[in-house]
Amino acid sequence: MLQHPQIDPVAIAIGPLKIHWYGLTYLVGFLVGWWLGRIRARKPWSPITEAQLGDMLFYIALGVILGGRFGYVIFYNFGAFTSDPLMLLRVWEGGMSFHGGLLGVMFAMWWFGRKVDRTFWQIADFVAPLVPVGLGAGRIGNFINGELWGKPTDLPWGMVFRTAPDALARHPSQLYQFALEGVVFFIILWWFSSKPRPRMAVSGLFLACYGVFRFLVEFVRQPDPQLGYLAFDWLTMGQVLSFPMILAGAGLIVFAYRRNAE
Repeated sequence: MLQHPQIDPVAIAIGPLKIHWYGLTYLVGFLVGWWLGRIRARKPWSPITEAQLGDMLFYIALGVILGGRFGYVIFYNFGAFTSDPLMLLRVWEGGMSFHGGLLGVMFAMWWFGRKVDRTFWQIADFVAPLVPVGLGAGRIGNFINGELWGKPTDLPWGMVFRTAPDALARHPSQLYQFALEGVVFFIILWWFSSKPRPRMAVSGLFLACYGVFRFLVEFVRQPDPQLGYLAFDWLTMGQVLSFPMILAGAGLIVFAYRRNAE
Protein backbone atom coordinates (compact mmCIF):
# COMPACT_ATOMS: atom_id res chain seq x y z
CA MET A 1 0.00 0.00 0.00
CA LEU A 2 1.34 3.40 -0.99
CA GLN A 3 0.72 6.84 0.48
CA HIS A 4 -0.16 9.71 -1.79
CA PRO A 5 2.65 12.29 -1.63
CA GLN A 6 1.15 15.31 0.08
CA ILE A 7 2.24 17.92 -2.41
CA ASP A 8 1.13 21.49 -1.77
CA PRO A 9 -1.23 22.32 -4.68
CA VAL A 10 0.22 25.85 -4.64
CA ALA A 11 3.49 25.83 -6.58
CA ILE A 12 4.43 29.48 -6.04
CA ALA A 13 3.02 31.99 -3.56
CA ILE A 14 4.04 35.64 -3.70
CA GLY A 15 1.94 37.52 -1.18
CA PRO A 16 -1.72 37.12 -2.19
CA LEU A 17 -0.71 35.78 -5.61
CA LYS A 18 -0.83 31.99 -5.76
CA ILE A 19 0.13 29.89 -8.76
CA HIS A 20 -1.22 26.34 -8.57
CA TRP A 21 0.44 23.25 -9.99
CA TYR A 22 -2.79 22.48 -11.84
CA GLY A 23 -2.56 25.75 -13.73
CA LEU A 24 1.09 25.08 -14.53
CA THR A 25 0.21 21.69 -16.01
CA TYR A 26 -2.16 23.44 -18.41
CA LEU A 27 0.64 25.84 -19.31
CA VAL A 28 3.03 22.94 -19.95
CA GLY A 29 0.42 21.26 -22.14
CA PHE A 30 -0.01 24.36 -24.29
CA LEU A 31 3.74 25.03 -24.58
CA VAL A 32 4.53 21.47 -25.64
CA GLY A 33 1.52 21.54 -27.96
CA TRP A 34 2.90 24.71 -29.54
CA TRP A 35 6.32 23.08 -30.04
CA LEU A 36 4.81 19.96 -31.58
CA GLY A 37 2.50 22.11 -33.68
CA ARG A 38 5.52 23.89 -35.16
CA ILE A 39 6.88 20.52 -36.25
CA ARG A 40 3.58 19.60 -37.93
CA ALA A 41 3.17 23.06 -39.48
CA ARG A 42 6.45 22.54 -41.40
CA LYS A 43 5.07 19.50 -43.18
CA PRO A 44 4.22 20.17 -46.85
CA TRP A 45 0.66 18.95 -46.31
CA SER A 46 0.00 21.13 -43.25
CA PRO A 47 -3.22 23.20 -43.56
CA ILE A 48 -1.71 26.07 -41.52
CA THR A 49 1.61 27.88 -41.41
CA GLU A 50 3.89 28.40 -38.42
CA ALA A 51 2.82 32.04 -38.38
CA GLN A 52 -0.82 31.01 -37.92
CA LEU A 53 -0.07 28.50 -35.15
CA GLY A 54 -0.08 31.00 -32.27
CA ASP A 55 -3.49 32.37 -33.23
CA MET A 56 -4.90 28.86 -33.54
CA LEU A 57 -3.65 27.86 -30.08
CA PHE A 58 -5.18 31.02 -28.61
CA TYR A 59 -8.59 30.04 -29.98
CA ILE A 60 -8.13 26.49 -28.69
CA ALA A 61 -7.08 27.70 -25.22
CA LEU A 62 -10.32 29.67 -24.95
CA GLY A 63 -12.26 26.61 -26.11
CA VAL A 64 -10.61 24.37 -23.51
CA ILE A 65 -11.17 26.72 -20.57
CA LEU A 66 -14.68 27.93 -21.39
CA GLY A 67 -15.93 24.61 -22.74
CA GLY A 68 -14.33 22.62 -19.93
CA ARG A 69 -15.92 24.76 -17.23
CA PHE A 70 -19.36 24.91 -18.86
CA GLY A 71 -19.22 21.17 -19.51
CA TYR A 72 -18.43 20.38 -15.88
CA VAL A 73 -21.31 22.52 -14.66
CA ILE A 74 -23.82 21.13 -17.16
CA PHE A 75 -22.80 17.45 -17.18
CA TYR A 76 -21.62 16.92 -13.61
CA ASN A 77 -22.87 19.64 -11.25
CA PHE A 78 -25.94 21.29 -12.74
CA GLY A 79 -27.84 21.11 -9.45
CA ALA A 80 -25.21 23.18 -7.64
CA PHE A 81 -25.19 25.65 -10.53
CA THR A 82 -28.94 26.27 -10.32
CA SER A 83 -28.63 27.17 -6.64
CA ASP A 84 -25.37 29.12 -7.05
CA PRO A 85 -24.90 30.40 -10.64
CA LEU A 86 -21.70 32.26 -9.70
CA MET A 87 -19.92 28.92 -9.19
CA LEU A 88 -19.48 28.94 -12.97
CA LEU A 89 -16.94 31.74 -12.56
CA ARG A 90 -15.03 30.24 -9.61
CA VAL A 91 -12.66 28.20 -11.74
CA TRP A 92 -10.04 28.15 -8.96
CA GLU A 93 -12.30 25.85 -6.94
CA GLY A 94 -11.76 23.11 -9.56
CA GLY A 95 -14.12 21.37 -11.92
CA MET A 96 -13.32 20.91 -15.60
CA SER A 97 -14.86 18.42 -18.02
CA PHE A 98 -12.94 16.88 -20.91
CA HIS A 99 -16.12 16.35 -22.91
CA GLY A 100 -17.14 19.98 -22.40
CA GLY A 101 -13.63 21.09 -23.31
CA LEU A 102 -13.83 18.98 -26.46
CA LEU A 103 -17.01 20.75 -27.54
CA GLY A 104 -15.38 24.10 -26.82
CA VAL A 105 -12.32 23.17 -28.87
CA MET A 106 -14.48 21.94 -31.74
CA PHE A 107 -16.22 25.30 -31.87
CA ALA A 108 -12.85 27.10 -31.64
CA MET A 109 -11.43 25.03 -34.53
CA TRP A 110 -14.47 25.78 -36.69
CA TRP A 111 -14.19 29.47 -35.89
CA PHE A 112 -10.45 29.59 -36.60
CA GLY A 113 -10.93 27.57 -39.80
CA ARG A 114 -13.31 30.23 -41.09
CA LYS A 115 -10.72 32.91 -40.35
CA VAL A 116 -7.99 31.18 -42.40
CA ASP A 117 -10.24 29.68 -45.08
CA ARG A 118 -9.74 26.06 -43.99
CA THR A 119 -12.35 23.40 -43.32
CA PHE A 120 -13.16 22.17 -39.82
CA TRP A 121 -11.68 18.72 -40.59
CA GLN A 122 -8.41 20.15 -41.89
CA ILE A 123 -7.91 21.97 -38.59
CA ALA A 124 -9.18 19.06 -36.48
CA ASP A 125 -6.82 16.54 -38.12
CA PHE A 126 -3.93 18.94 -37.52
CA VAL A 127 -4.77 19.56 -33.86
CA ALA A 128 -5.69 16.02 -32.74
CA PRO A 129 -2.12 14.68 -32.25
CA LEU A 130 -1.24 17.71 -30.09
CA VAL A 131 -4.00 17.13 -27.54
CA PRO A 132 -2.73 14.04 -25.62
CA VAL A 133 0.18 16.03 -24.18
CA GLY A 134 -2.25 18.45 -22.55
CA LEU A 135 -4.46 15.62 -21.35
CA GLY A 136 -1.52 13.84 -19.76
CA ALA A 137 -0.28 17.02 -18.10
CA GLY A 138 -3.75 17.69 -16.71
CA ARG A 139 -3.89 14.21 -15.14
CA ILE A 140 -0.61 14.90 -13.38
CA GLY A 141 -2.25 18.04 -12.03
CA ASN A 142 -5.19 15.92 -10.78
CA PHE A 143 -2.72 13.59 -9.06
CA ILE A 144 -0.88 16.46 -7.36
CA ASN A 145 -4.21 17.82 -6.10
CA GLY A 146 -5.21 14.37 -4.84
CA GLU A 147 -8.50 14.50 -6.75
CA LEU A 148 -10.37 12.12 -9.05
CA TRP A 149 -8.97 9.09 -7.24
CA GLY A 150 -10.18 5.59 -7.98
CA LYS A 151 -12.12 2.88 -6.21
CA PRO A 152 -10.72 0.90 -3.26
CA THR A 153 -8.29 -1.84 -4.24
CA ASP A 154 -6.01 -4.43 -2.63
CA LEU A 155 -3.47 -4.27 -5.46
CA PRO A 156 0.10 -3.55 -4.29
CA TRP A 157 0.12 -0.13 -5.94
CA GLY A 158 -3.10 0.92 -4.24
CA MET A 159 -2.70 4.40 -2.76
CA VAL A 160 -4.19 6.14 0.26
CA PHE A 161 -5.32 9.67 -0.59
CA ARG A 162 -5.66 12.14 2.27
CA THR A 163 -8.43 13.87 0.32
CA ALA A 164 -10.56 10.69 0.32
CA PRO A 165 -13.22 10.24 3.03
CA ASP A 166 -11.50 7.12 4.39
CA ALA A 167 -8.09 5.51 4.78
CA LEU A 168 -8.64 2.86 2.12
CA ALA A 169 -6.05 2.13 -0.56
CA ARG A 170 -7.44 3.21 -3.91
CA HIS A 171 -6.57 2.95 -7.58
CA PRO A 172 -4.37 5.92 -8.57
CA SER A 173 -6.66 6.37 -11.55
CA GLN A 174 -5.14 9.75 -12.41
CA LEU A 175 -1.89 7.93 -13.23
CA TYR A 176 -3.75 5.32 -15.27
CA GLN A 177 -5.28 8.14 -17.28
CA PHE A 178 -1.90 9.85 -17.62
CA ALA A 179 -0.47 6.63 -19.08
CA LEU A 180 -3.40 5.96 -21.42
CA GLU A 181 -4.69 9.41 -22.36
CA GLY A 182 -1.25 10.99 -22.30
CA VAL A 183 1.56 8.60 -23.25
CA VAL A 184 -0.13 5.78 -25.19
CA PHE A 185 -2.62 8.12 -26.87
CA PHE A 186 0.17 10.45 -28.02
CA ILE A 187 2.27 7.62 -29.46
CA ILE A 188 -0.69 6.23 -31.43
CA LEU A 189 -1.81 9.57 -32.86
CA TRP A 190 1.65 10.94 -33.58
CA TRP A 191 2.62 7.77 -35.44
CA PHE A 192 -0.67 7.62 -37.37
CA SER A 193 -0.53 11.28 -38.37
CA SER A 194 3.16 11.26 -39.29
CA LYS A 195 2.22 10.90 -42.95
CA PRO A 196 -0.83 12.08 -44.94
CA ARG A 197 -4.06 10.26 -44.16
CA PRO A 198 -7.57 10.62 -45.61
CA ARG A 199 -9.29 13.67 -44.22
CA MET A 200 -11.24 12.90 -41.00
CA ALA A 201 -9.21 9.73 -40.31
CA VAL A 202 -6.92 11.31 -37.68
CA SER A 203 -9.88 12.99 -35.98
CA GLY A 204 -11.79 9.72 -36.04
CA LEU A 205 -8.90 7.84 -34.43
CA PHE A 206 -8.70 10.56 -31.77
CA LEU A 207 -12.38 10.18 -30.84
CA ALA A 208 -12.31 6.39 -30.88
CA CYS A 209 -9.13 5.99 -28.84
CA TYR A 210 -10.03 8.54 -26.21
CA GLY A 211 -13.52 7.09 -25.89
CA VAL A 212 -12.15 3.57 -25.36
CA PHE A 213 -9.46 4.67 -22.87
CA ARG A 214 -11.86 6.79 -20.82
CA PHE A 215 -14.59 4.13 -20.88
CA LEU A 216 -12.16 1.53 -19.50
CA VAL A 217 -10.65 3.73 -16.78
CA GLU A 218 -14.12 4.62 -15.51
CA PHE A 219 -14.45 1.03 -14.23
CA VAL A 220 -11.79 1.75 -11.58
CA ARG A 221 -12.40 5.48 -11.10
CA GLN A 222 -14.65 6.66 -8.27
CA PRO A 223 -17.79 8.22 -9.78
CA ASP A 224 -18.56 11.84 -9.02
CA PRO A 225 -20.29 11.89 -5.61
CA GLN A 226 -23.08 14.22 -6.77
CA LEU A 227 -24.00 11.76 -9.55
CA GLY A 228 -22.88 8.29 -8.48
CA TYR A 229 -23.66 5.46 -10.89
CA LEU A 230 -26.31 6.21 -13.48
CA ALA A 231 -27.34 2.56 -14.05
CA PHE A 232 -26.40 -1.07 -13.38
CA ASP A 233 -24.20 -0.12 -10.39
CA TRP A 234 -21.30 0.58 -12.77
CA LEU A 235 -22.33 2.99 -15.54
CA THR A 236 -20.90 6.47 -15.01
CA MET A 237 -21.45 9.81 -16.68
CA GLY A 238 -17.95 9.57 -18.13
CA GLN A 239 -18.89 6.32 -19.87
CA VAL A 240 -22.19 7.73 -21.14
CA LEU A 241 -20.32 10.66 -22.69
CA SER A 242 -17.49 8.48 -24.05
CA PHE A 243 -19.57 5.82 -25.80
CA PRO A 244 -20.83 8.18 -28.55
CA MET A 245 -17.22 9.23 -29.12
CA ILE A 246 -16.27 5.62 -29.83
CA LEU A 247 -19.10 5.22 -32.35
CA ALA A 248 -18.46 8.59 -33.98
CA GLY A 249 -14.72 7.95 -34.20
CA ALA A 250 -15.15 4.52 -35.79
CA GLY A 251 -17.70 5.96 -38.22
CA LEU A 252 -15.36 8.78 -39.26
CA ILE A 253 -12.49 6.36 -39.92
CA VAL A 254 -14.64 4.09 -42.07
CA PHE A 255 -16.14 7.04 -43.96
CA ALA A 256 -12.71 8.63 -44.50
CA TYR A 257 -11.17 5.54 -46.05
CA ARG A 258 -14.24 4.62 -48.10
CA ARG A 259 -14.43 8.11 -49.54
CA ASN A 260 -10.72 8.04 -50.30
CA ALA A 261 -11.09 4.71 -52.14
CA GLU A 262 -13.80 6.04 -54.46
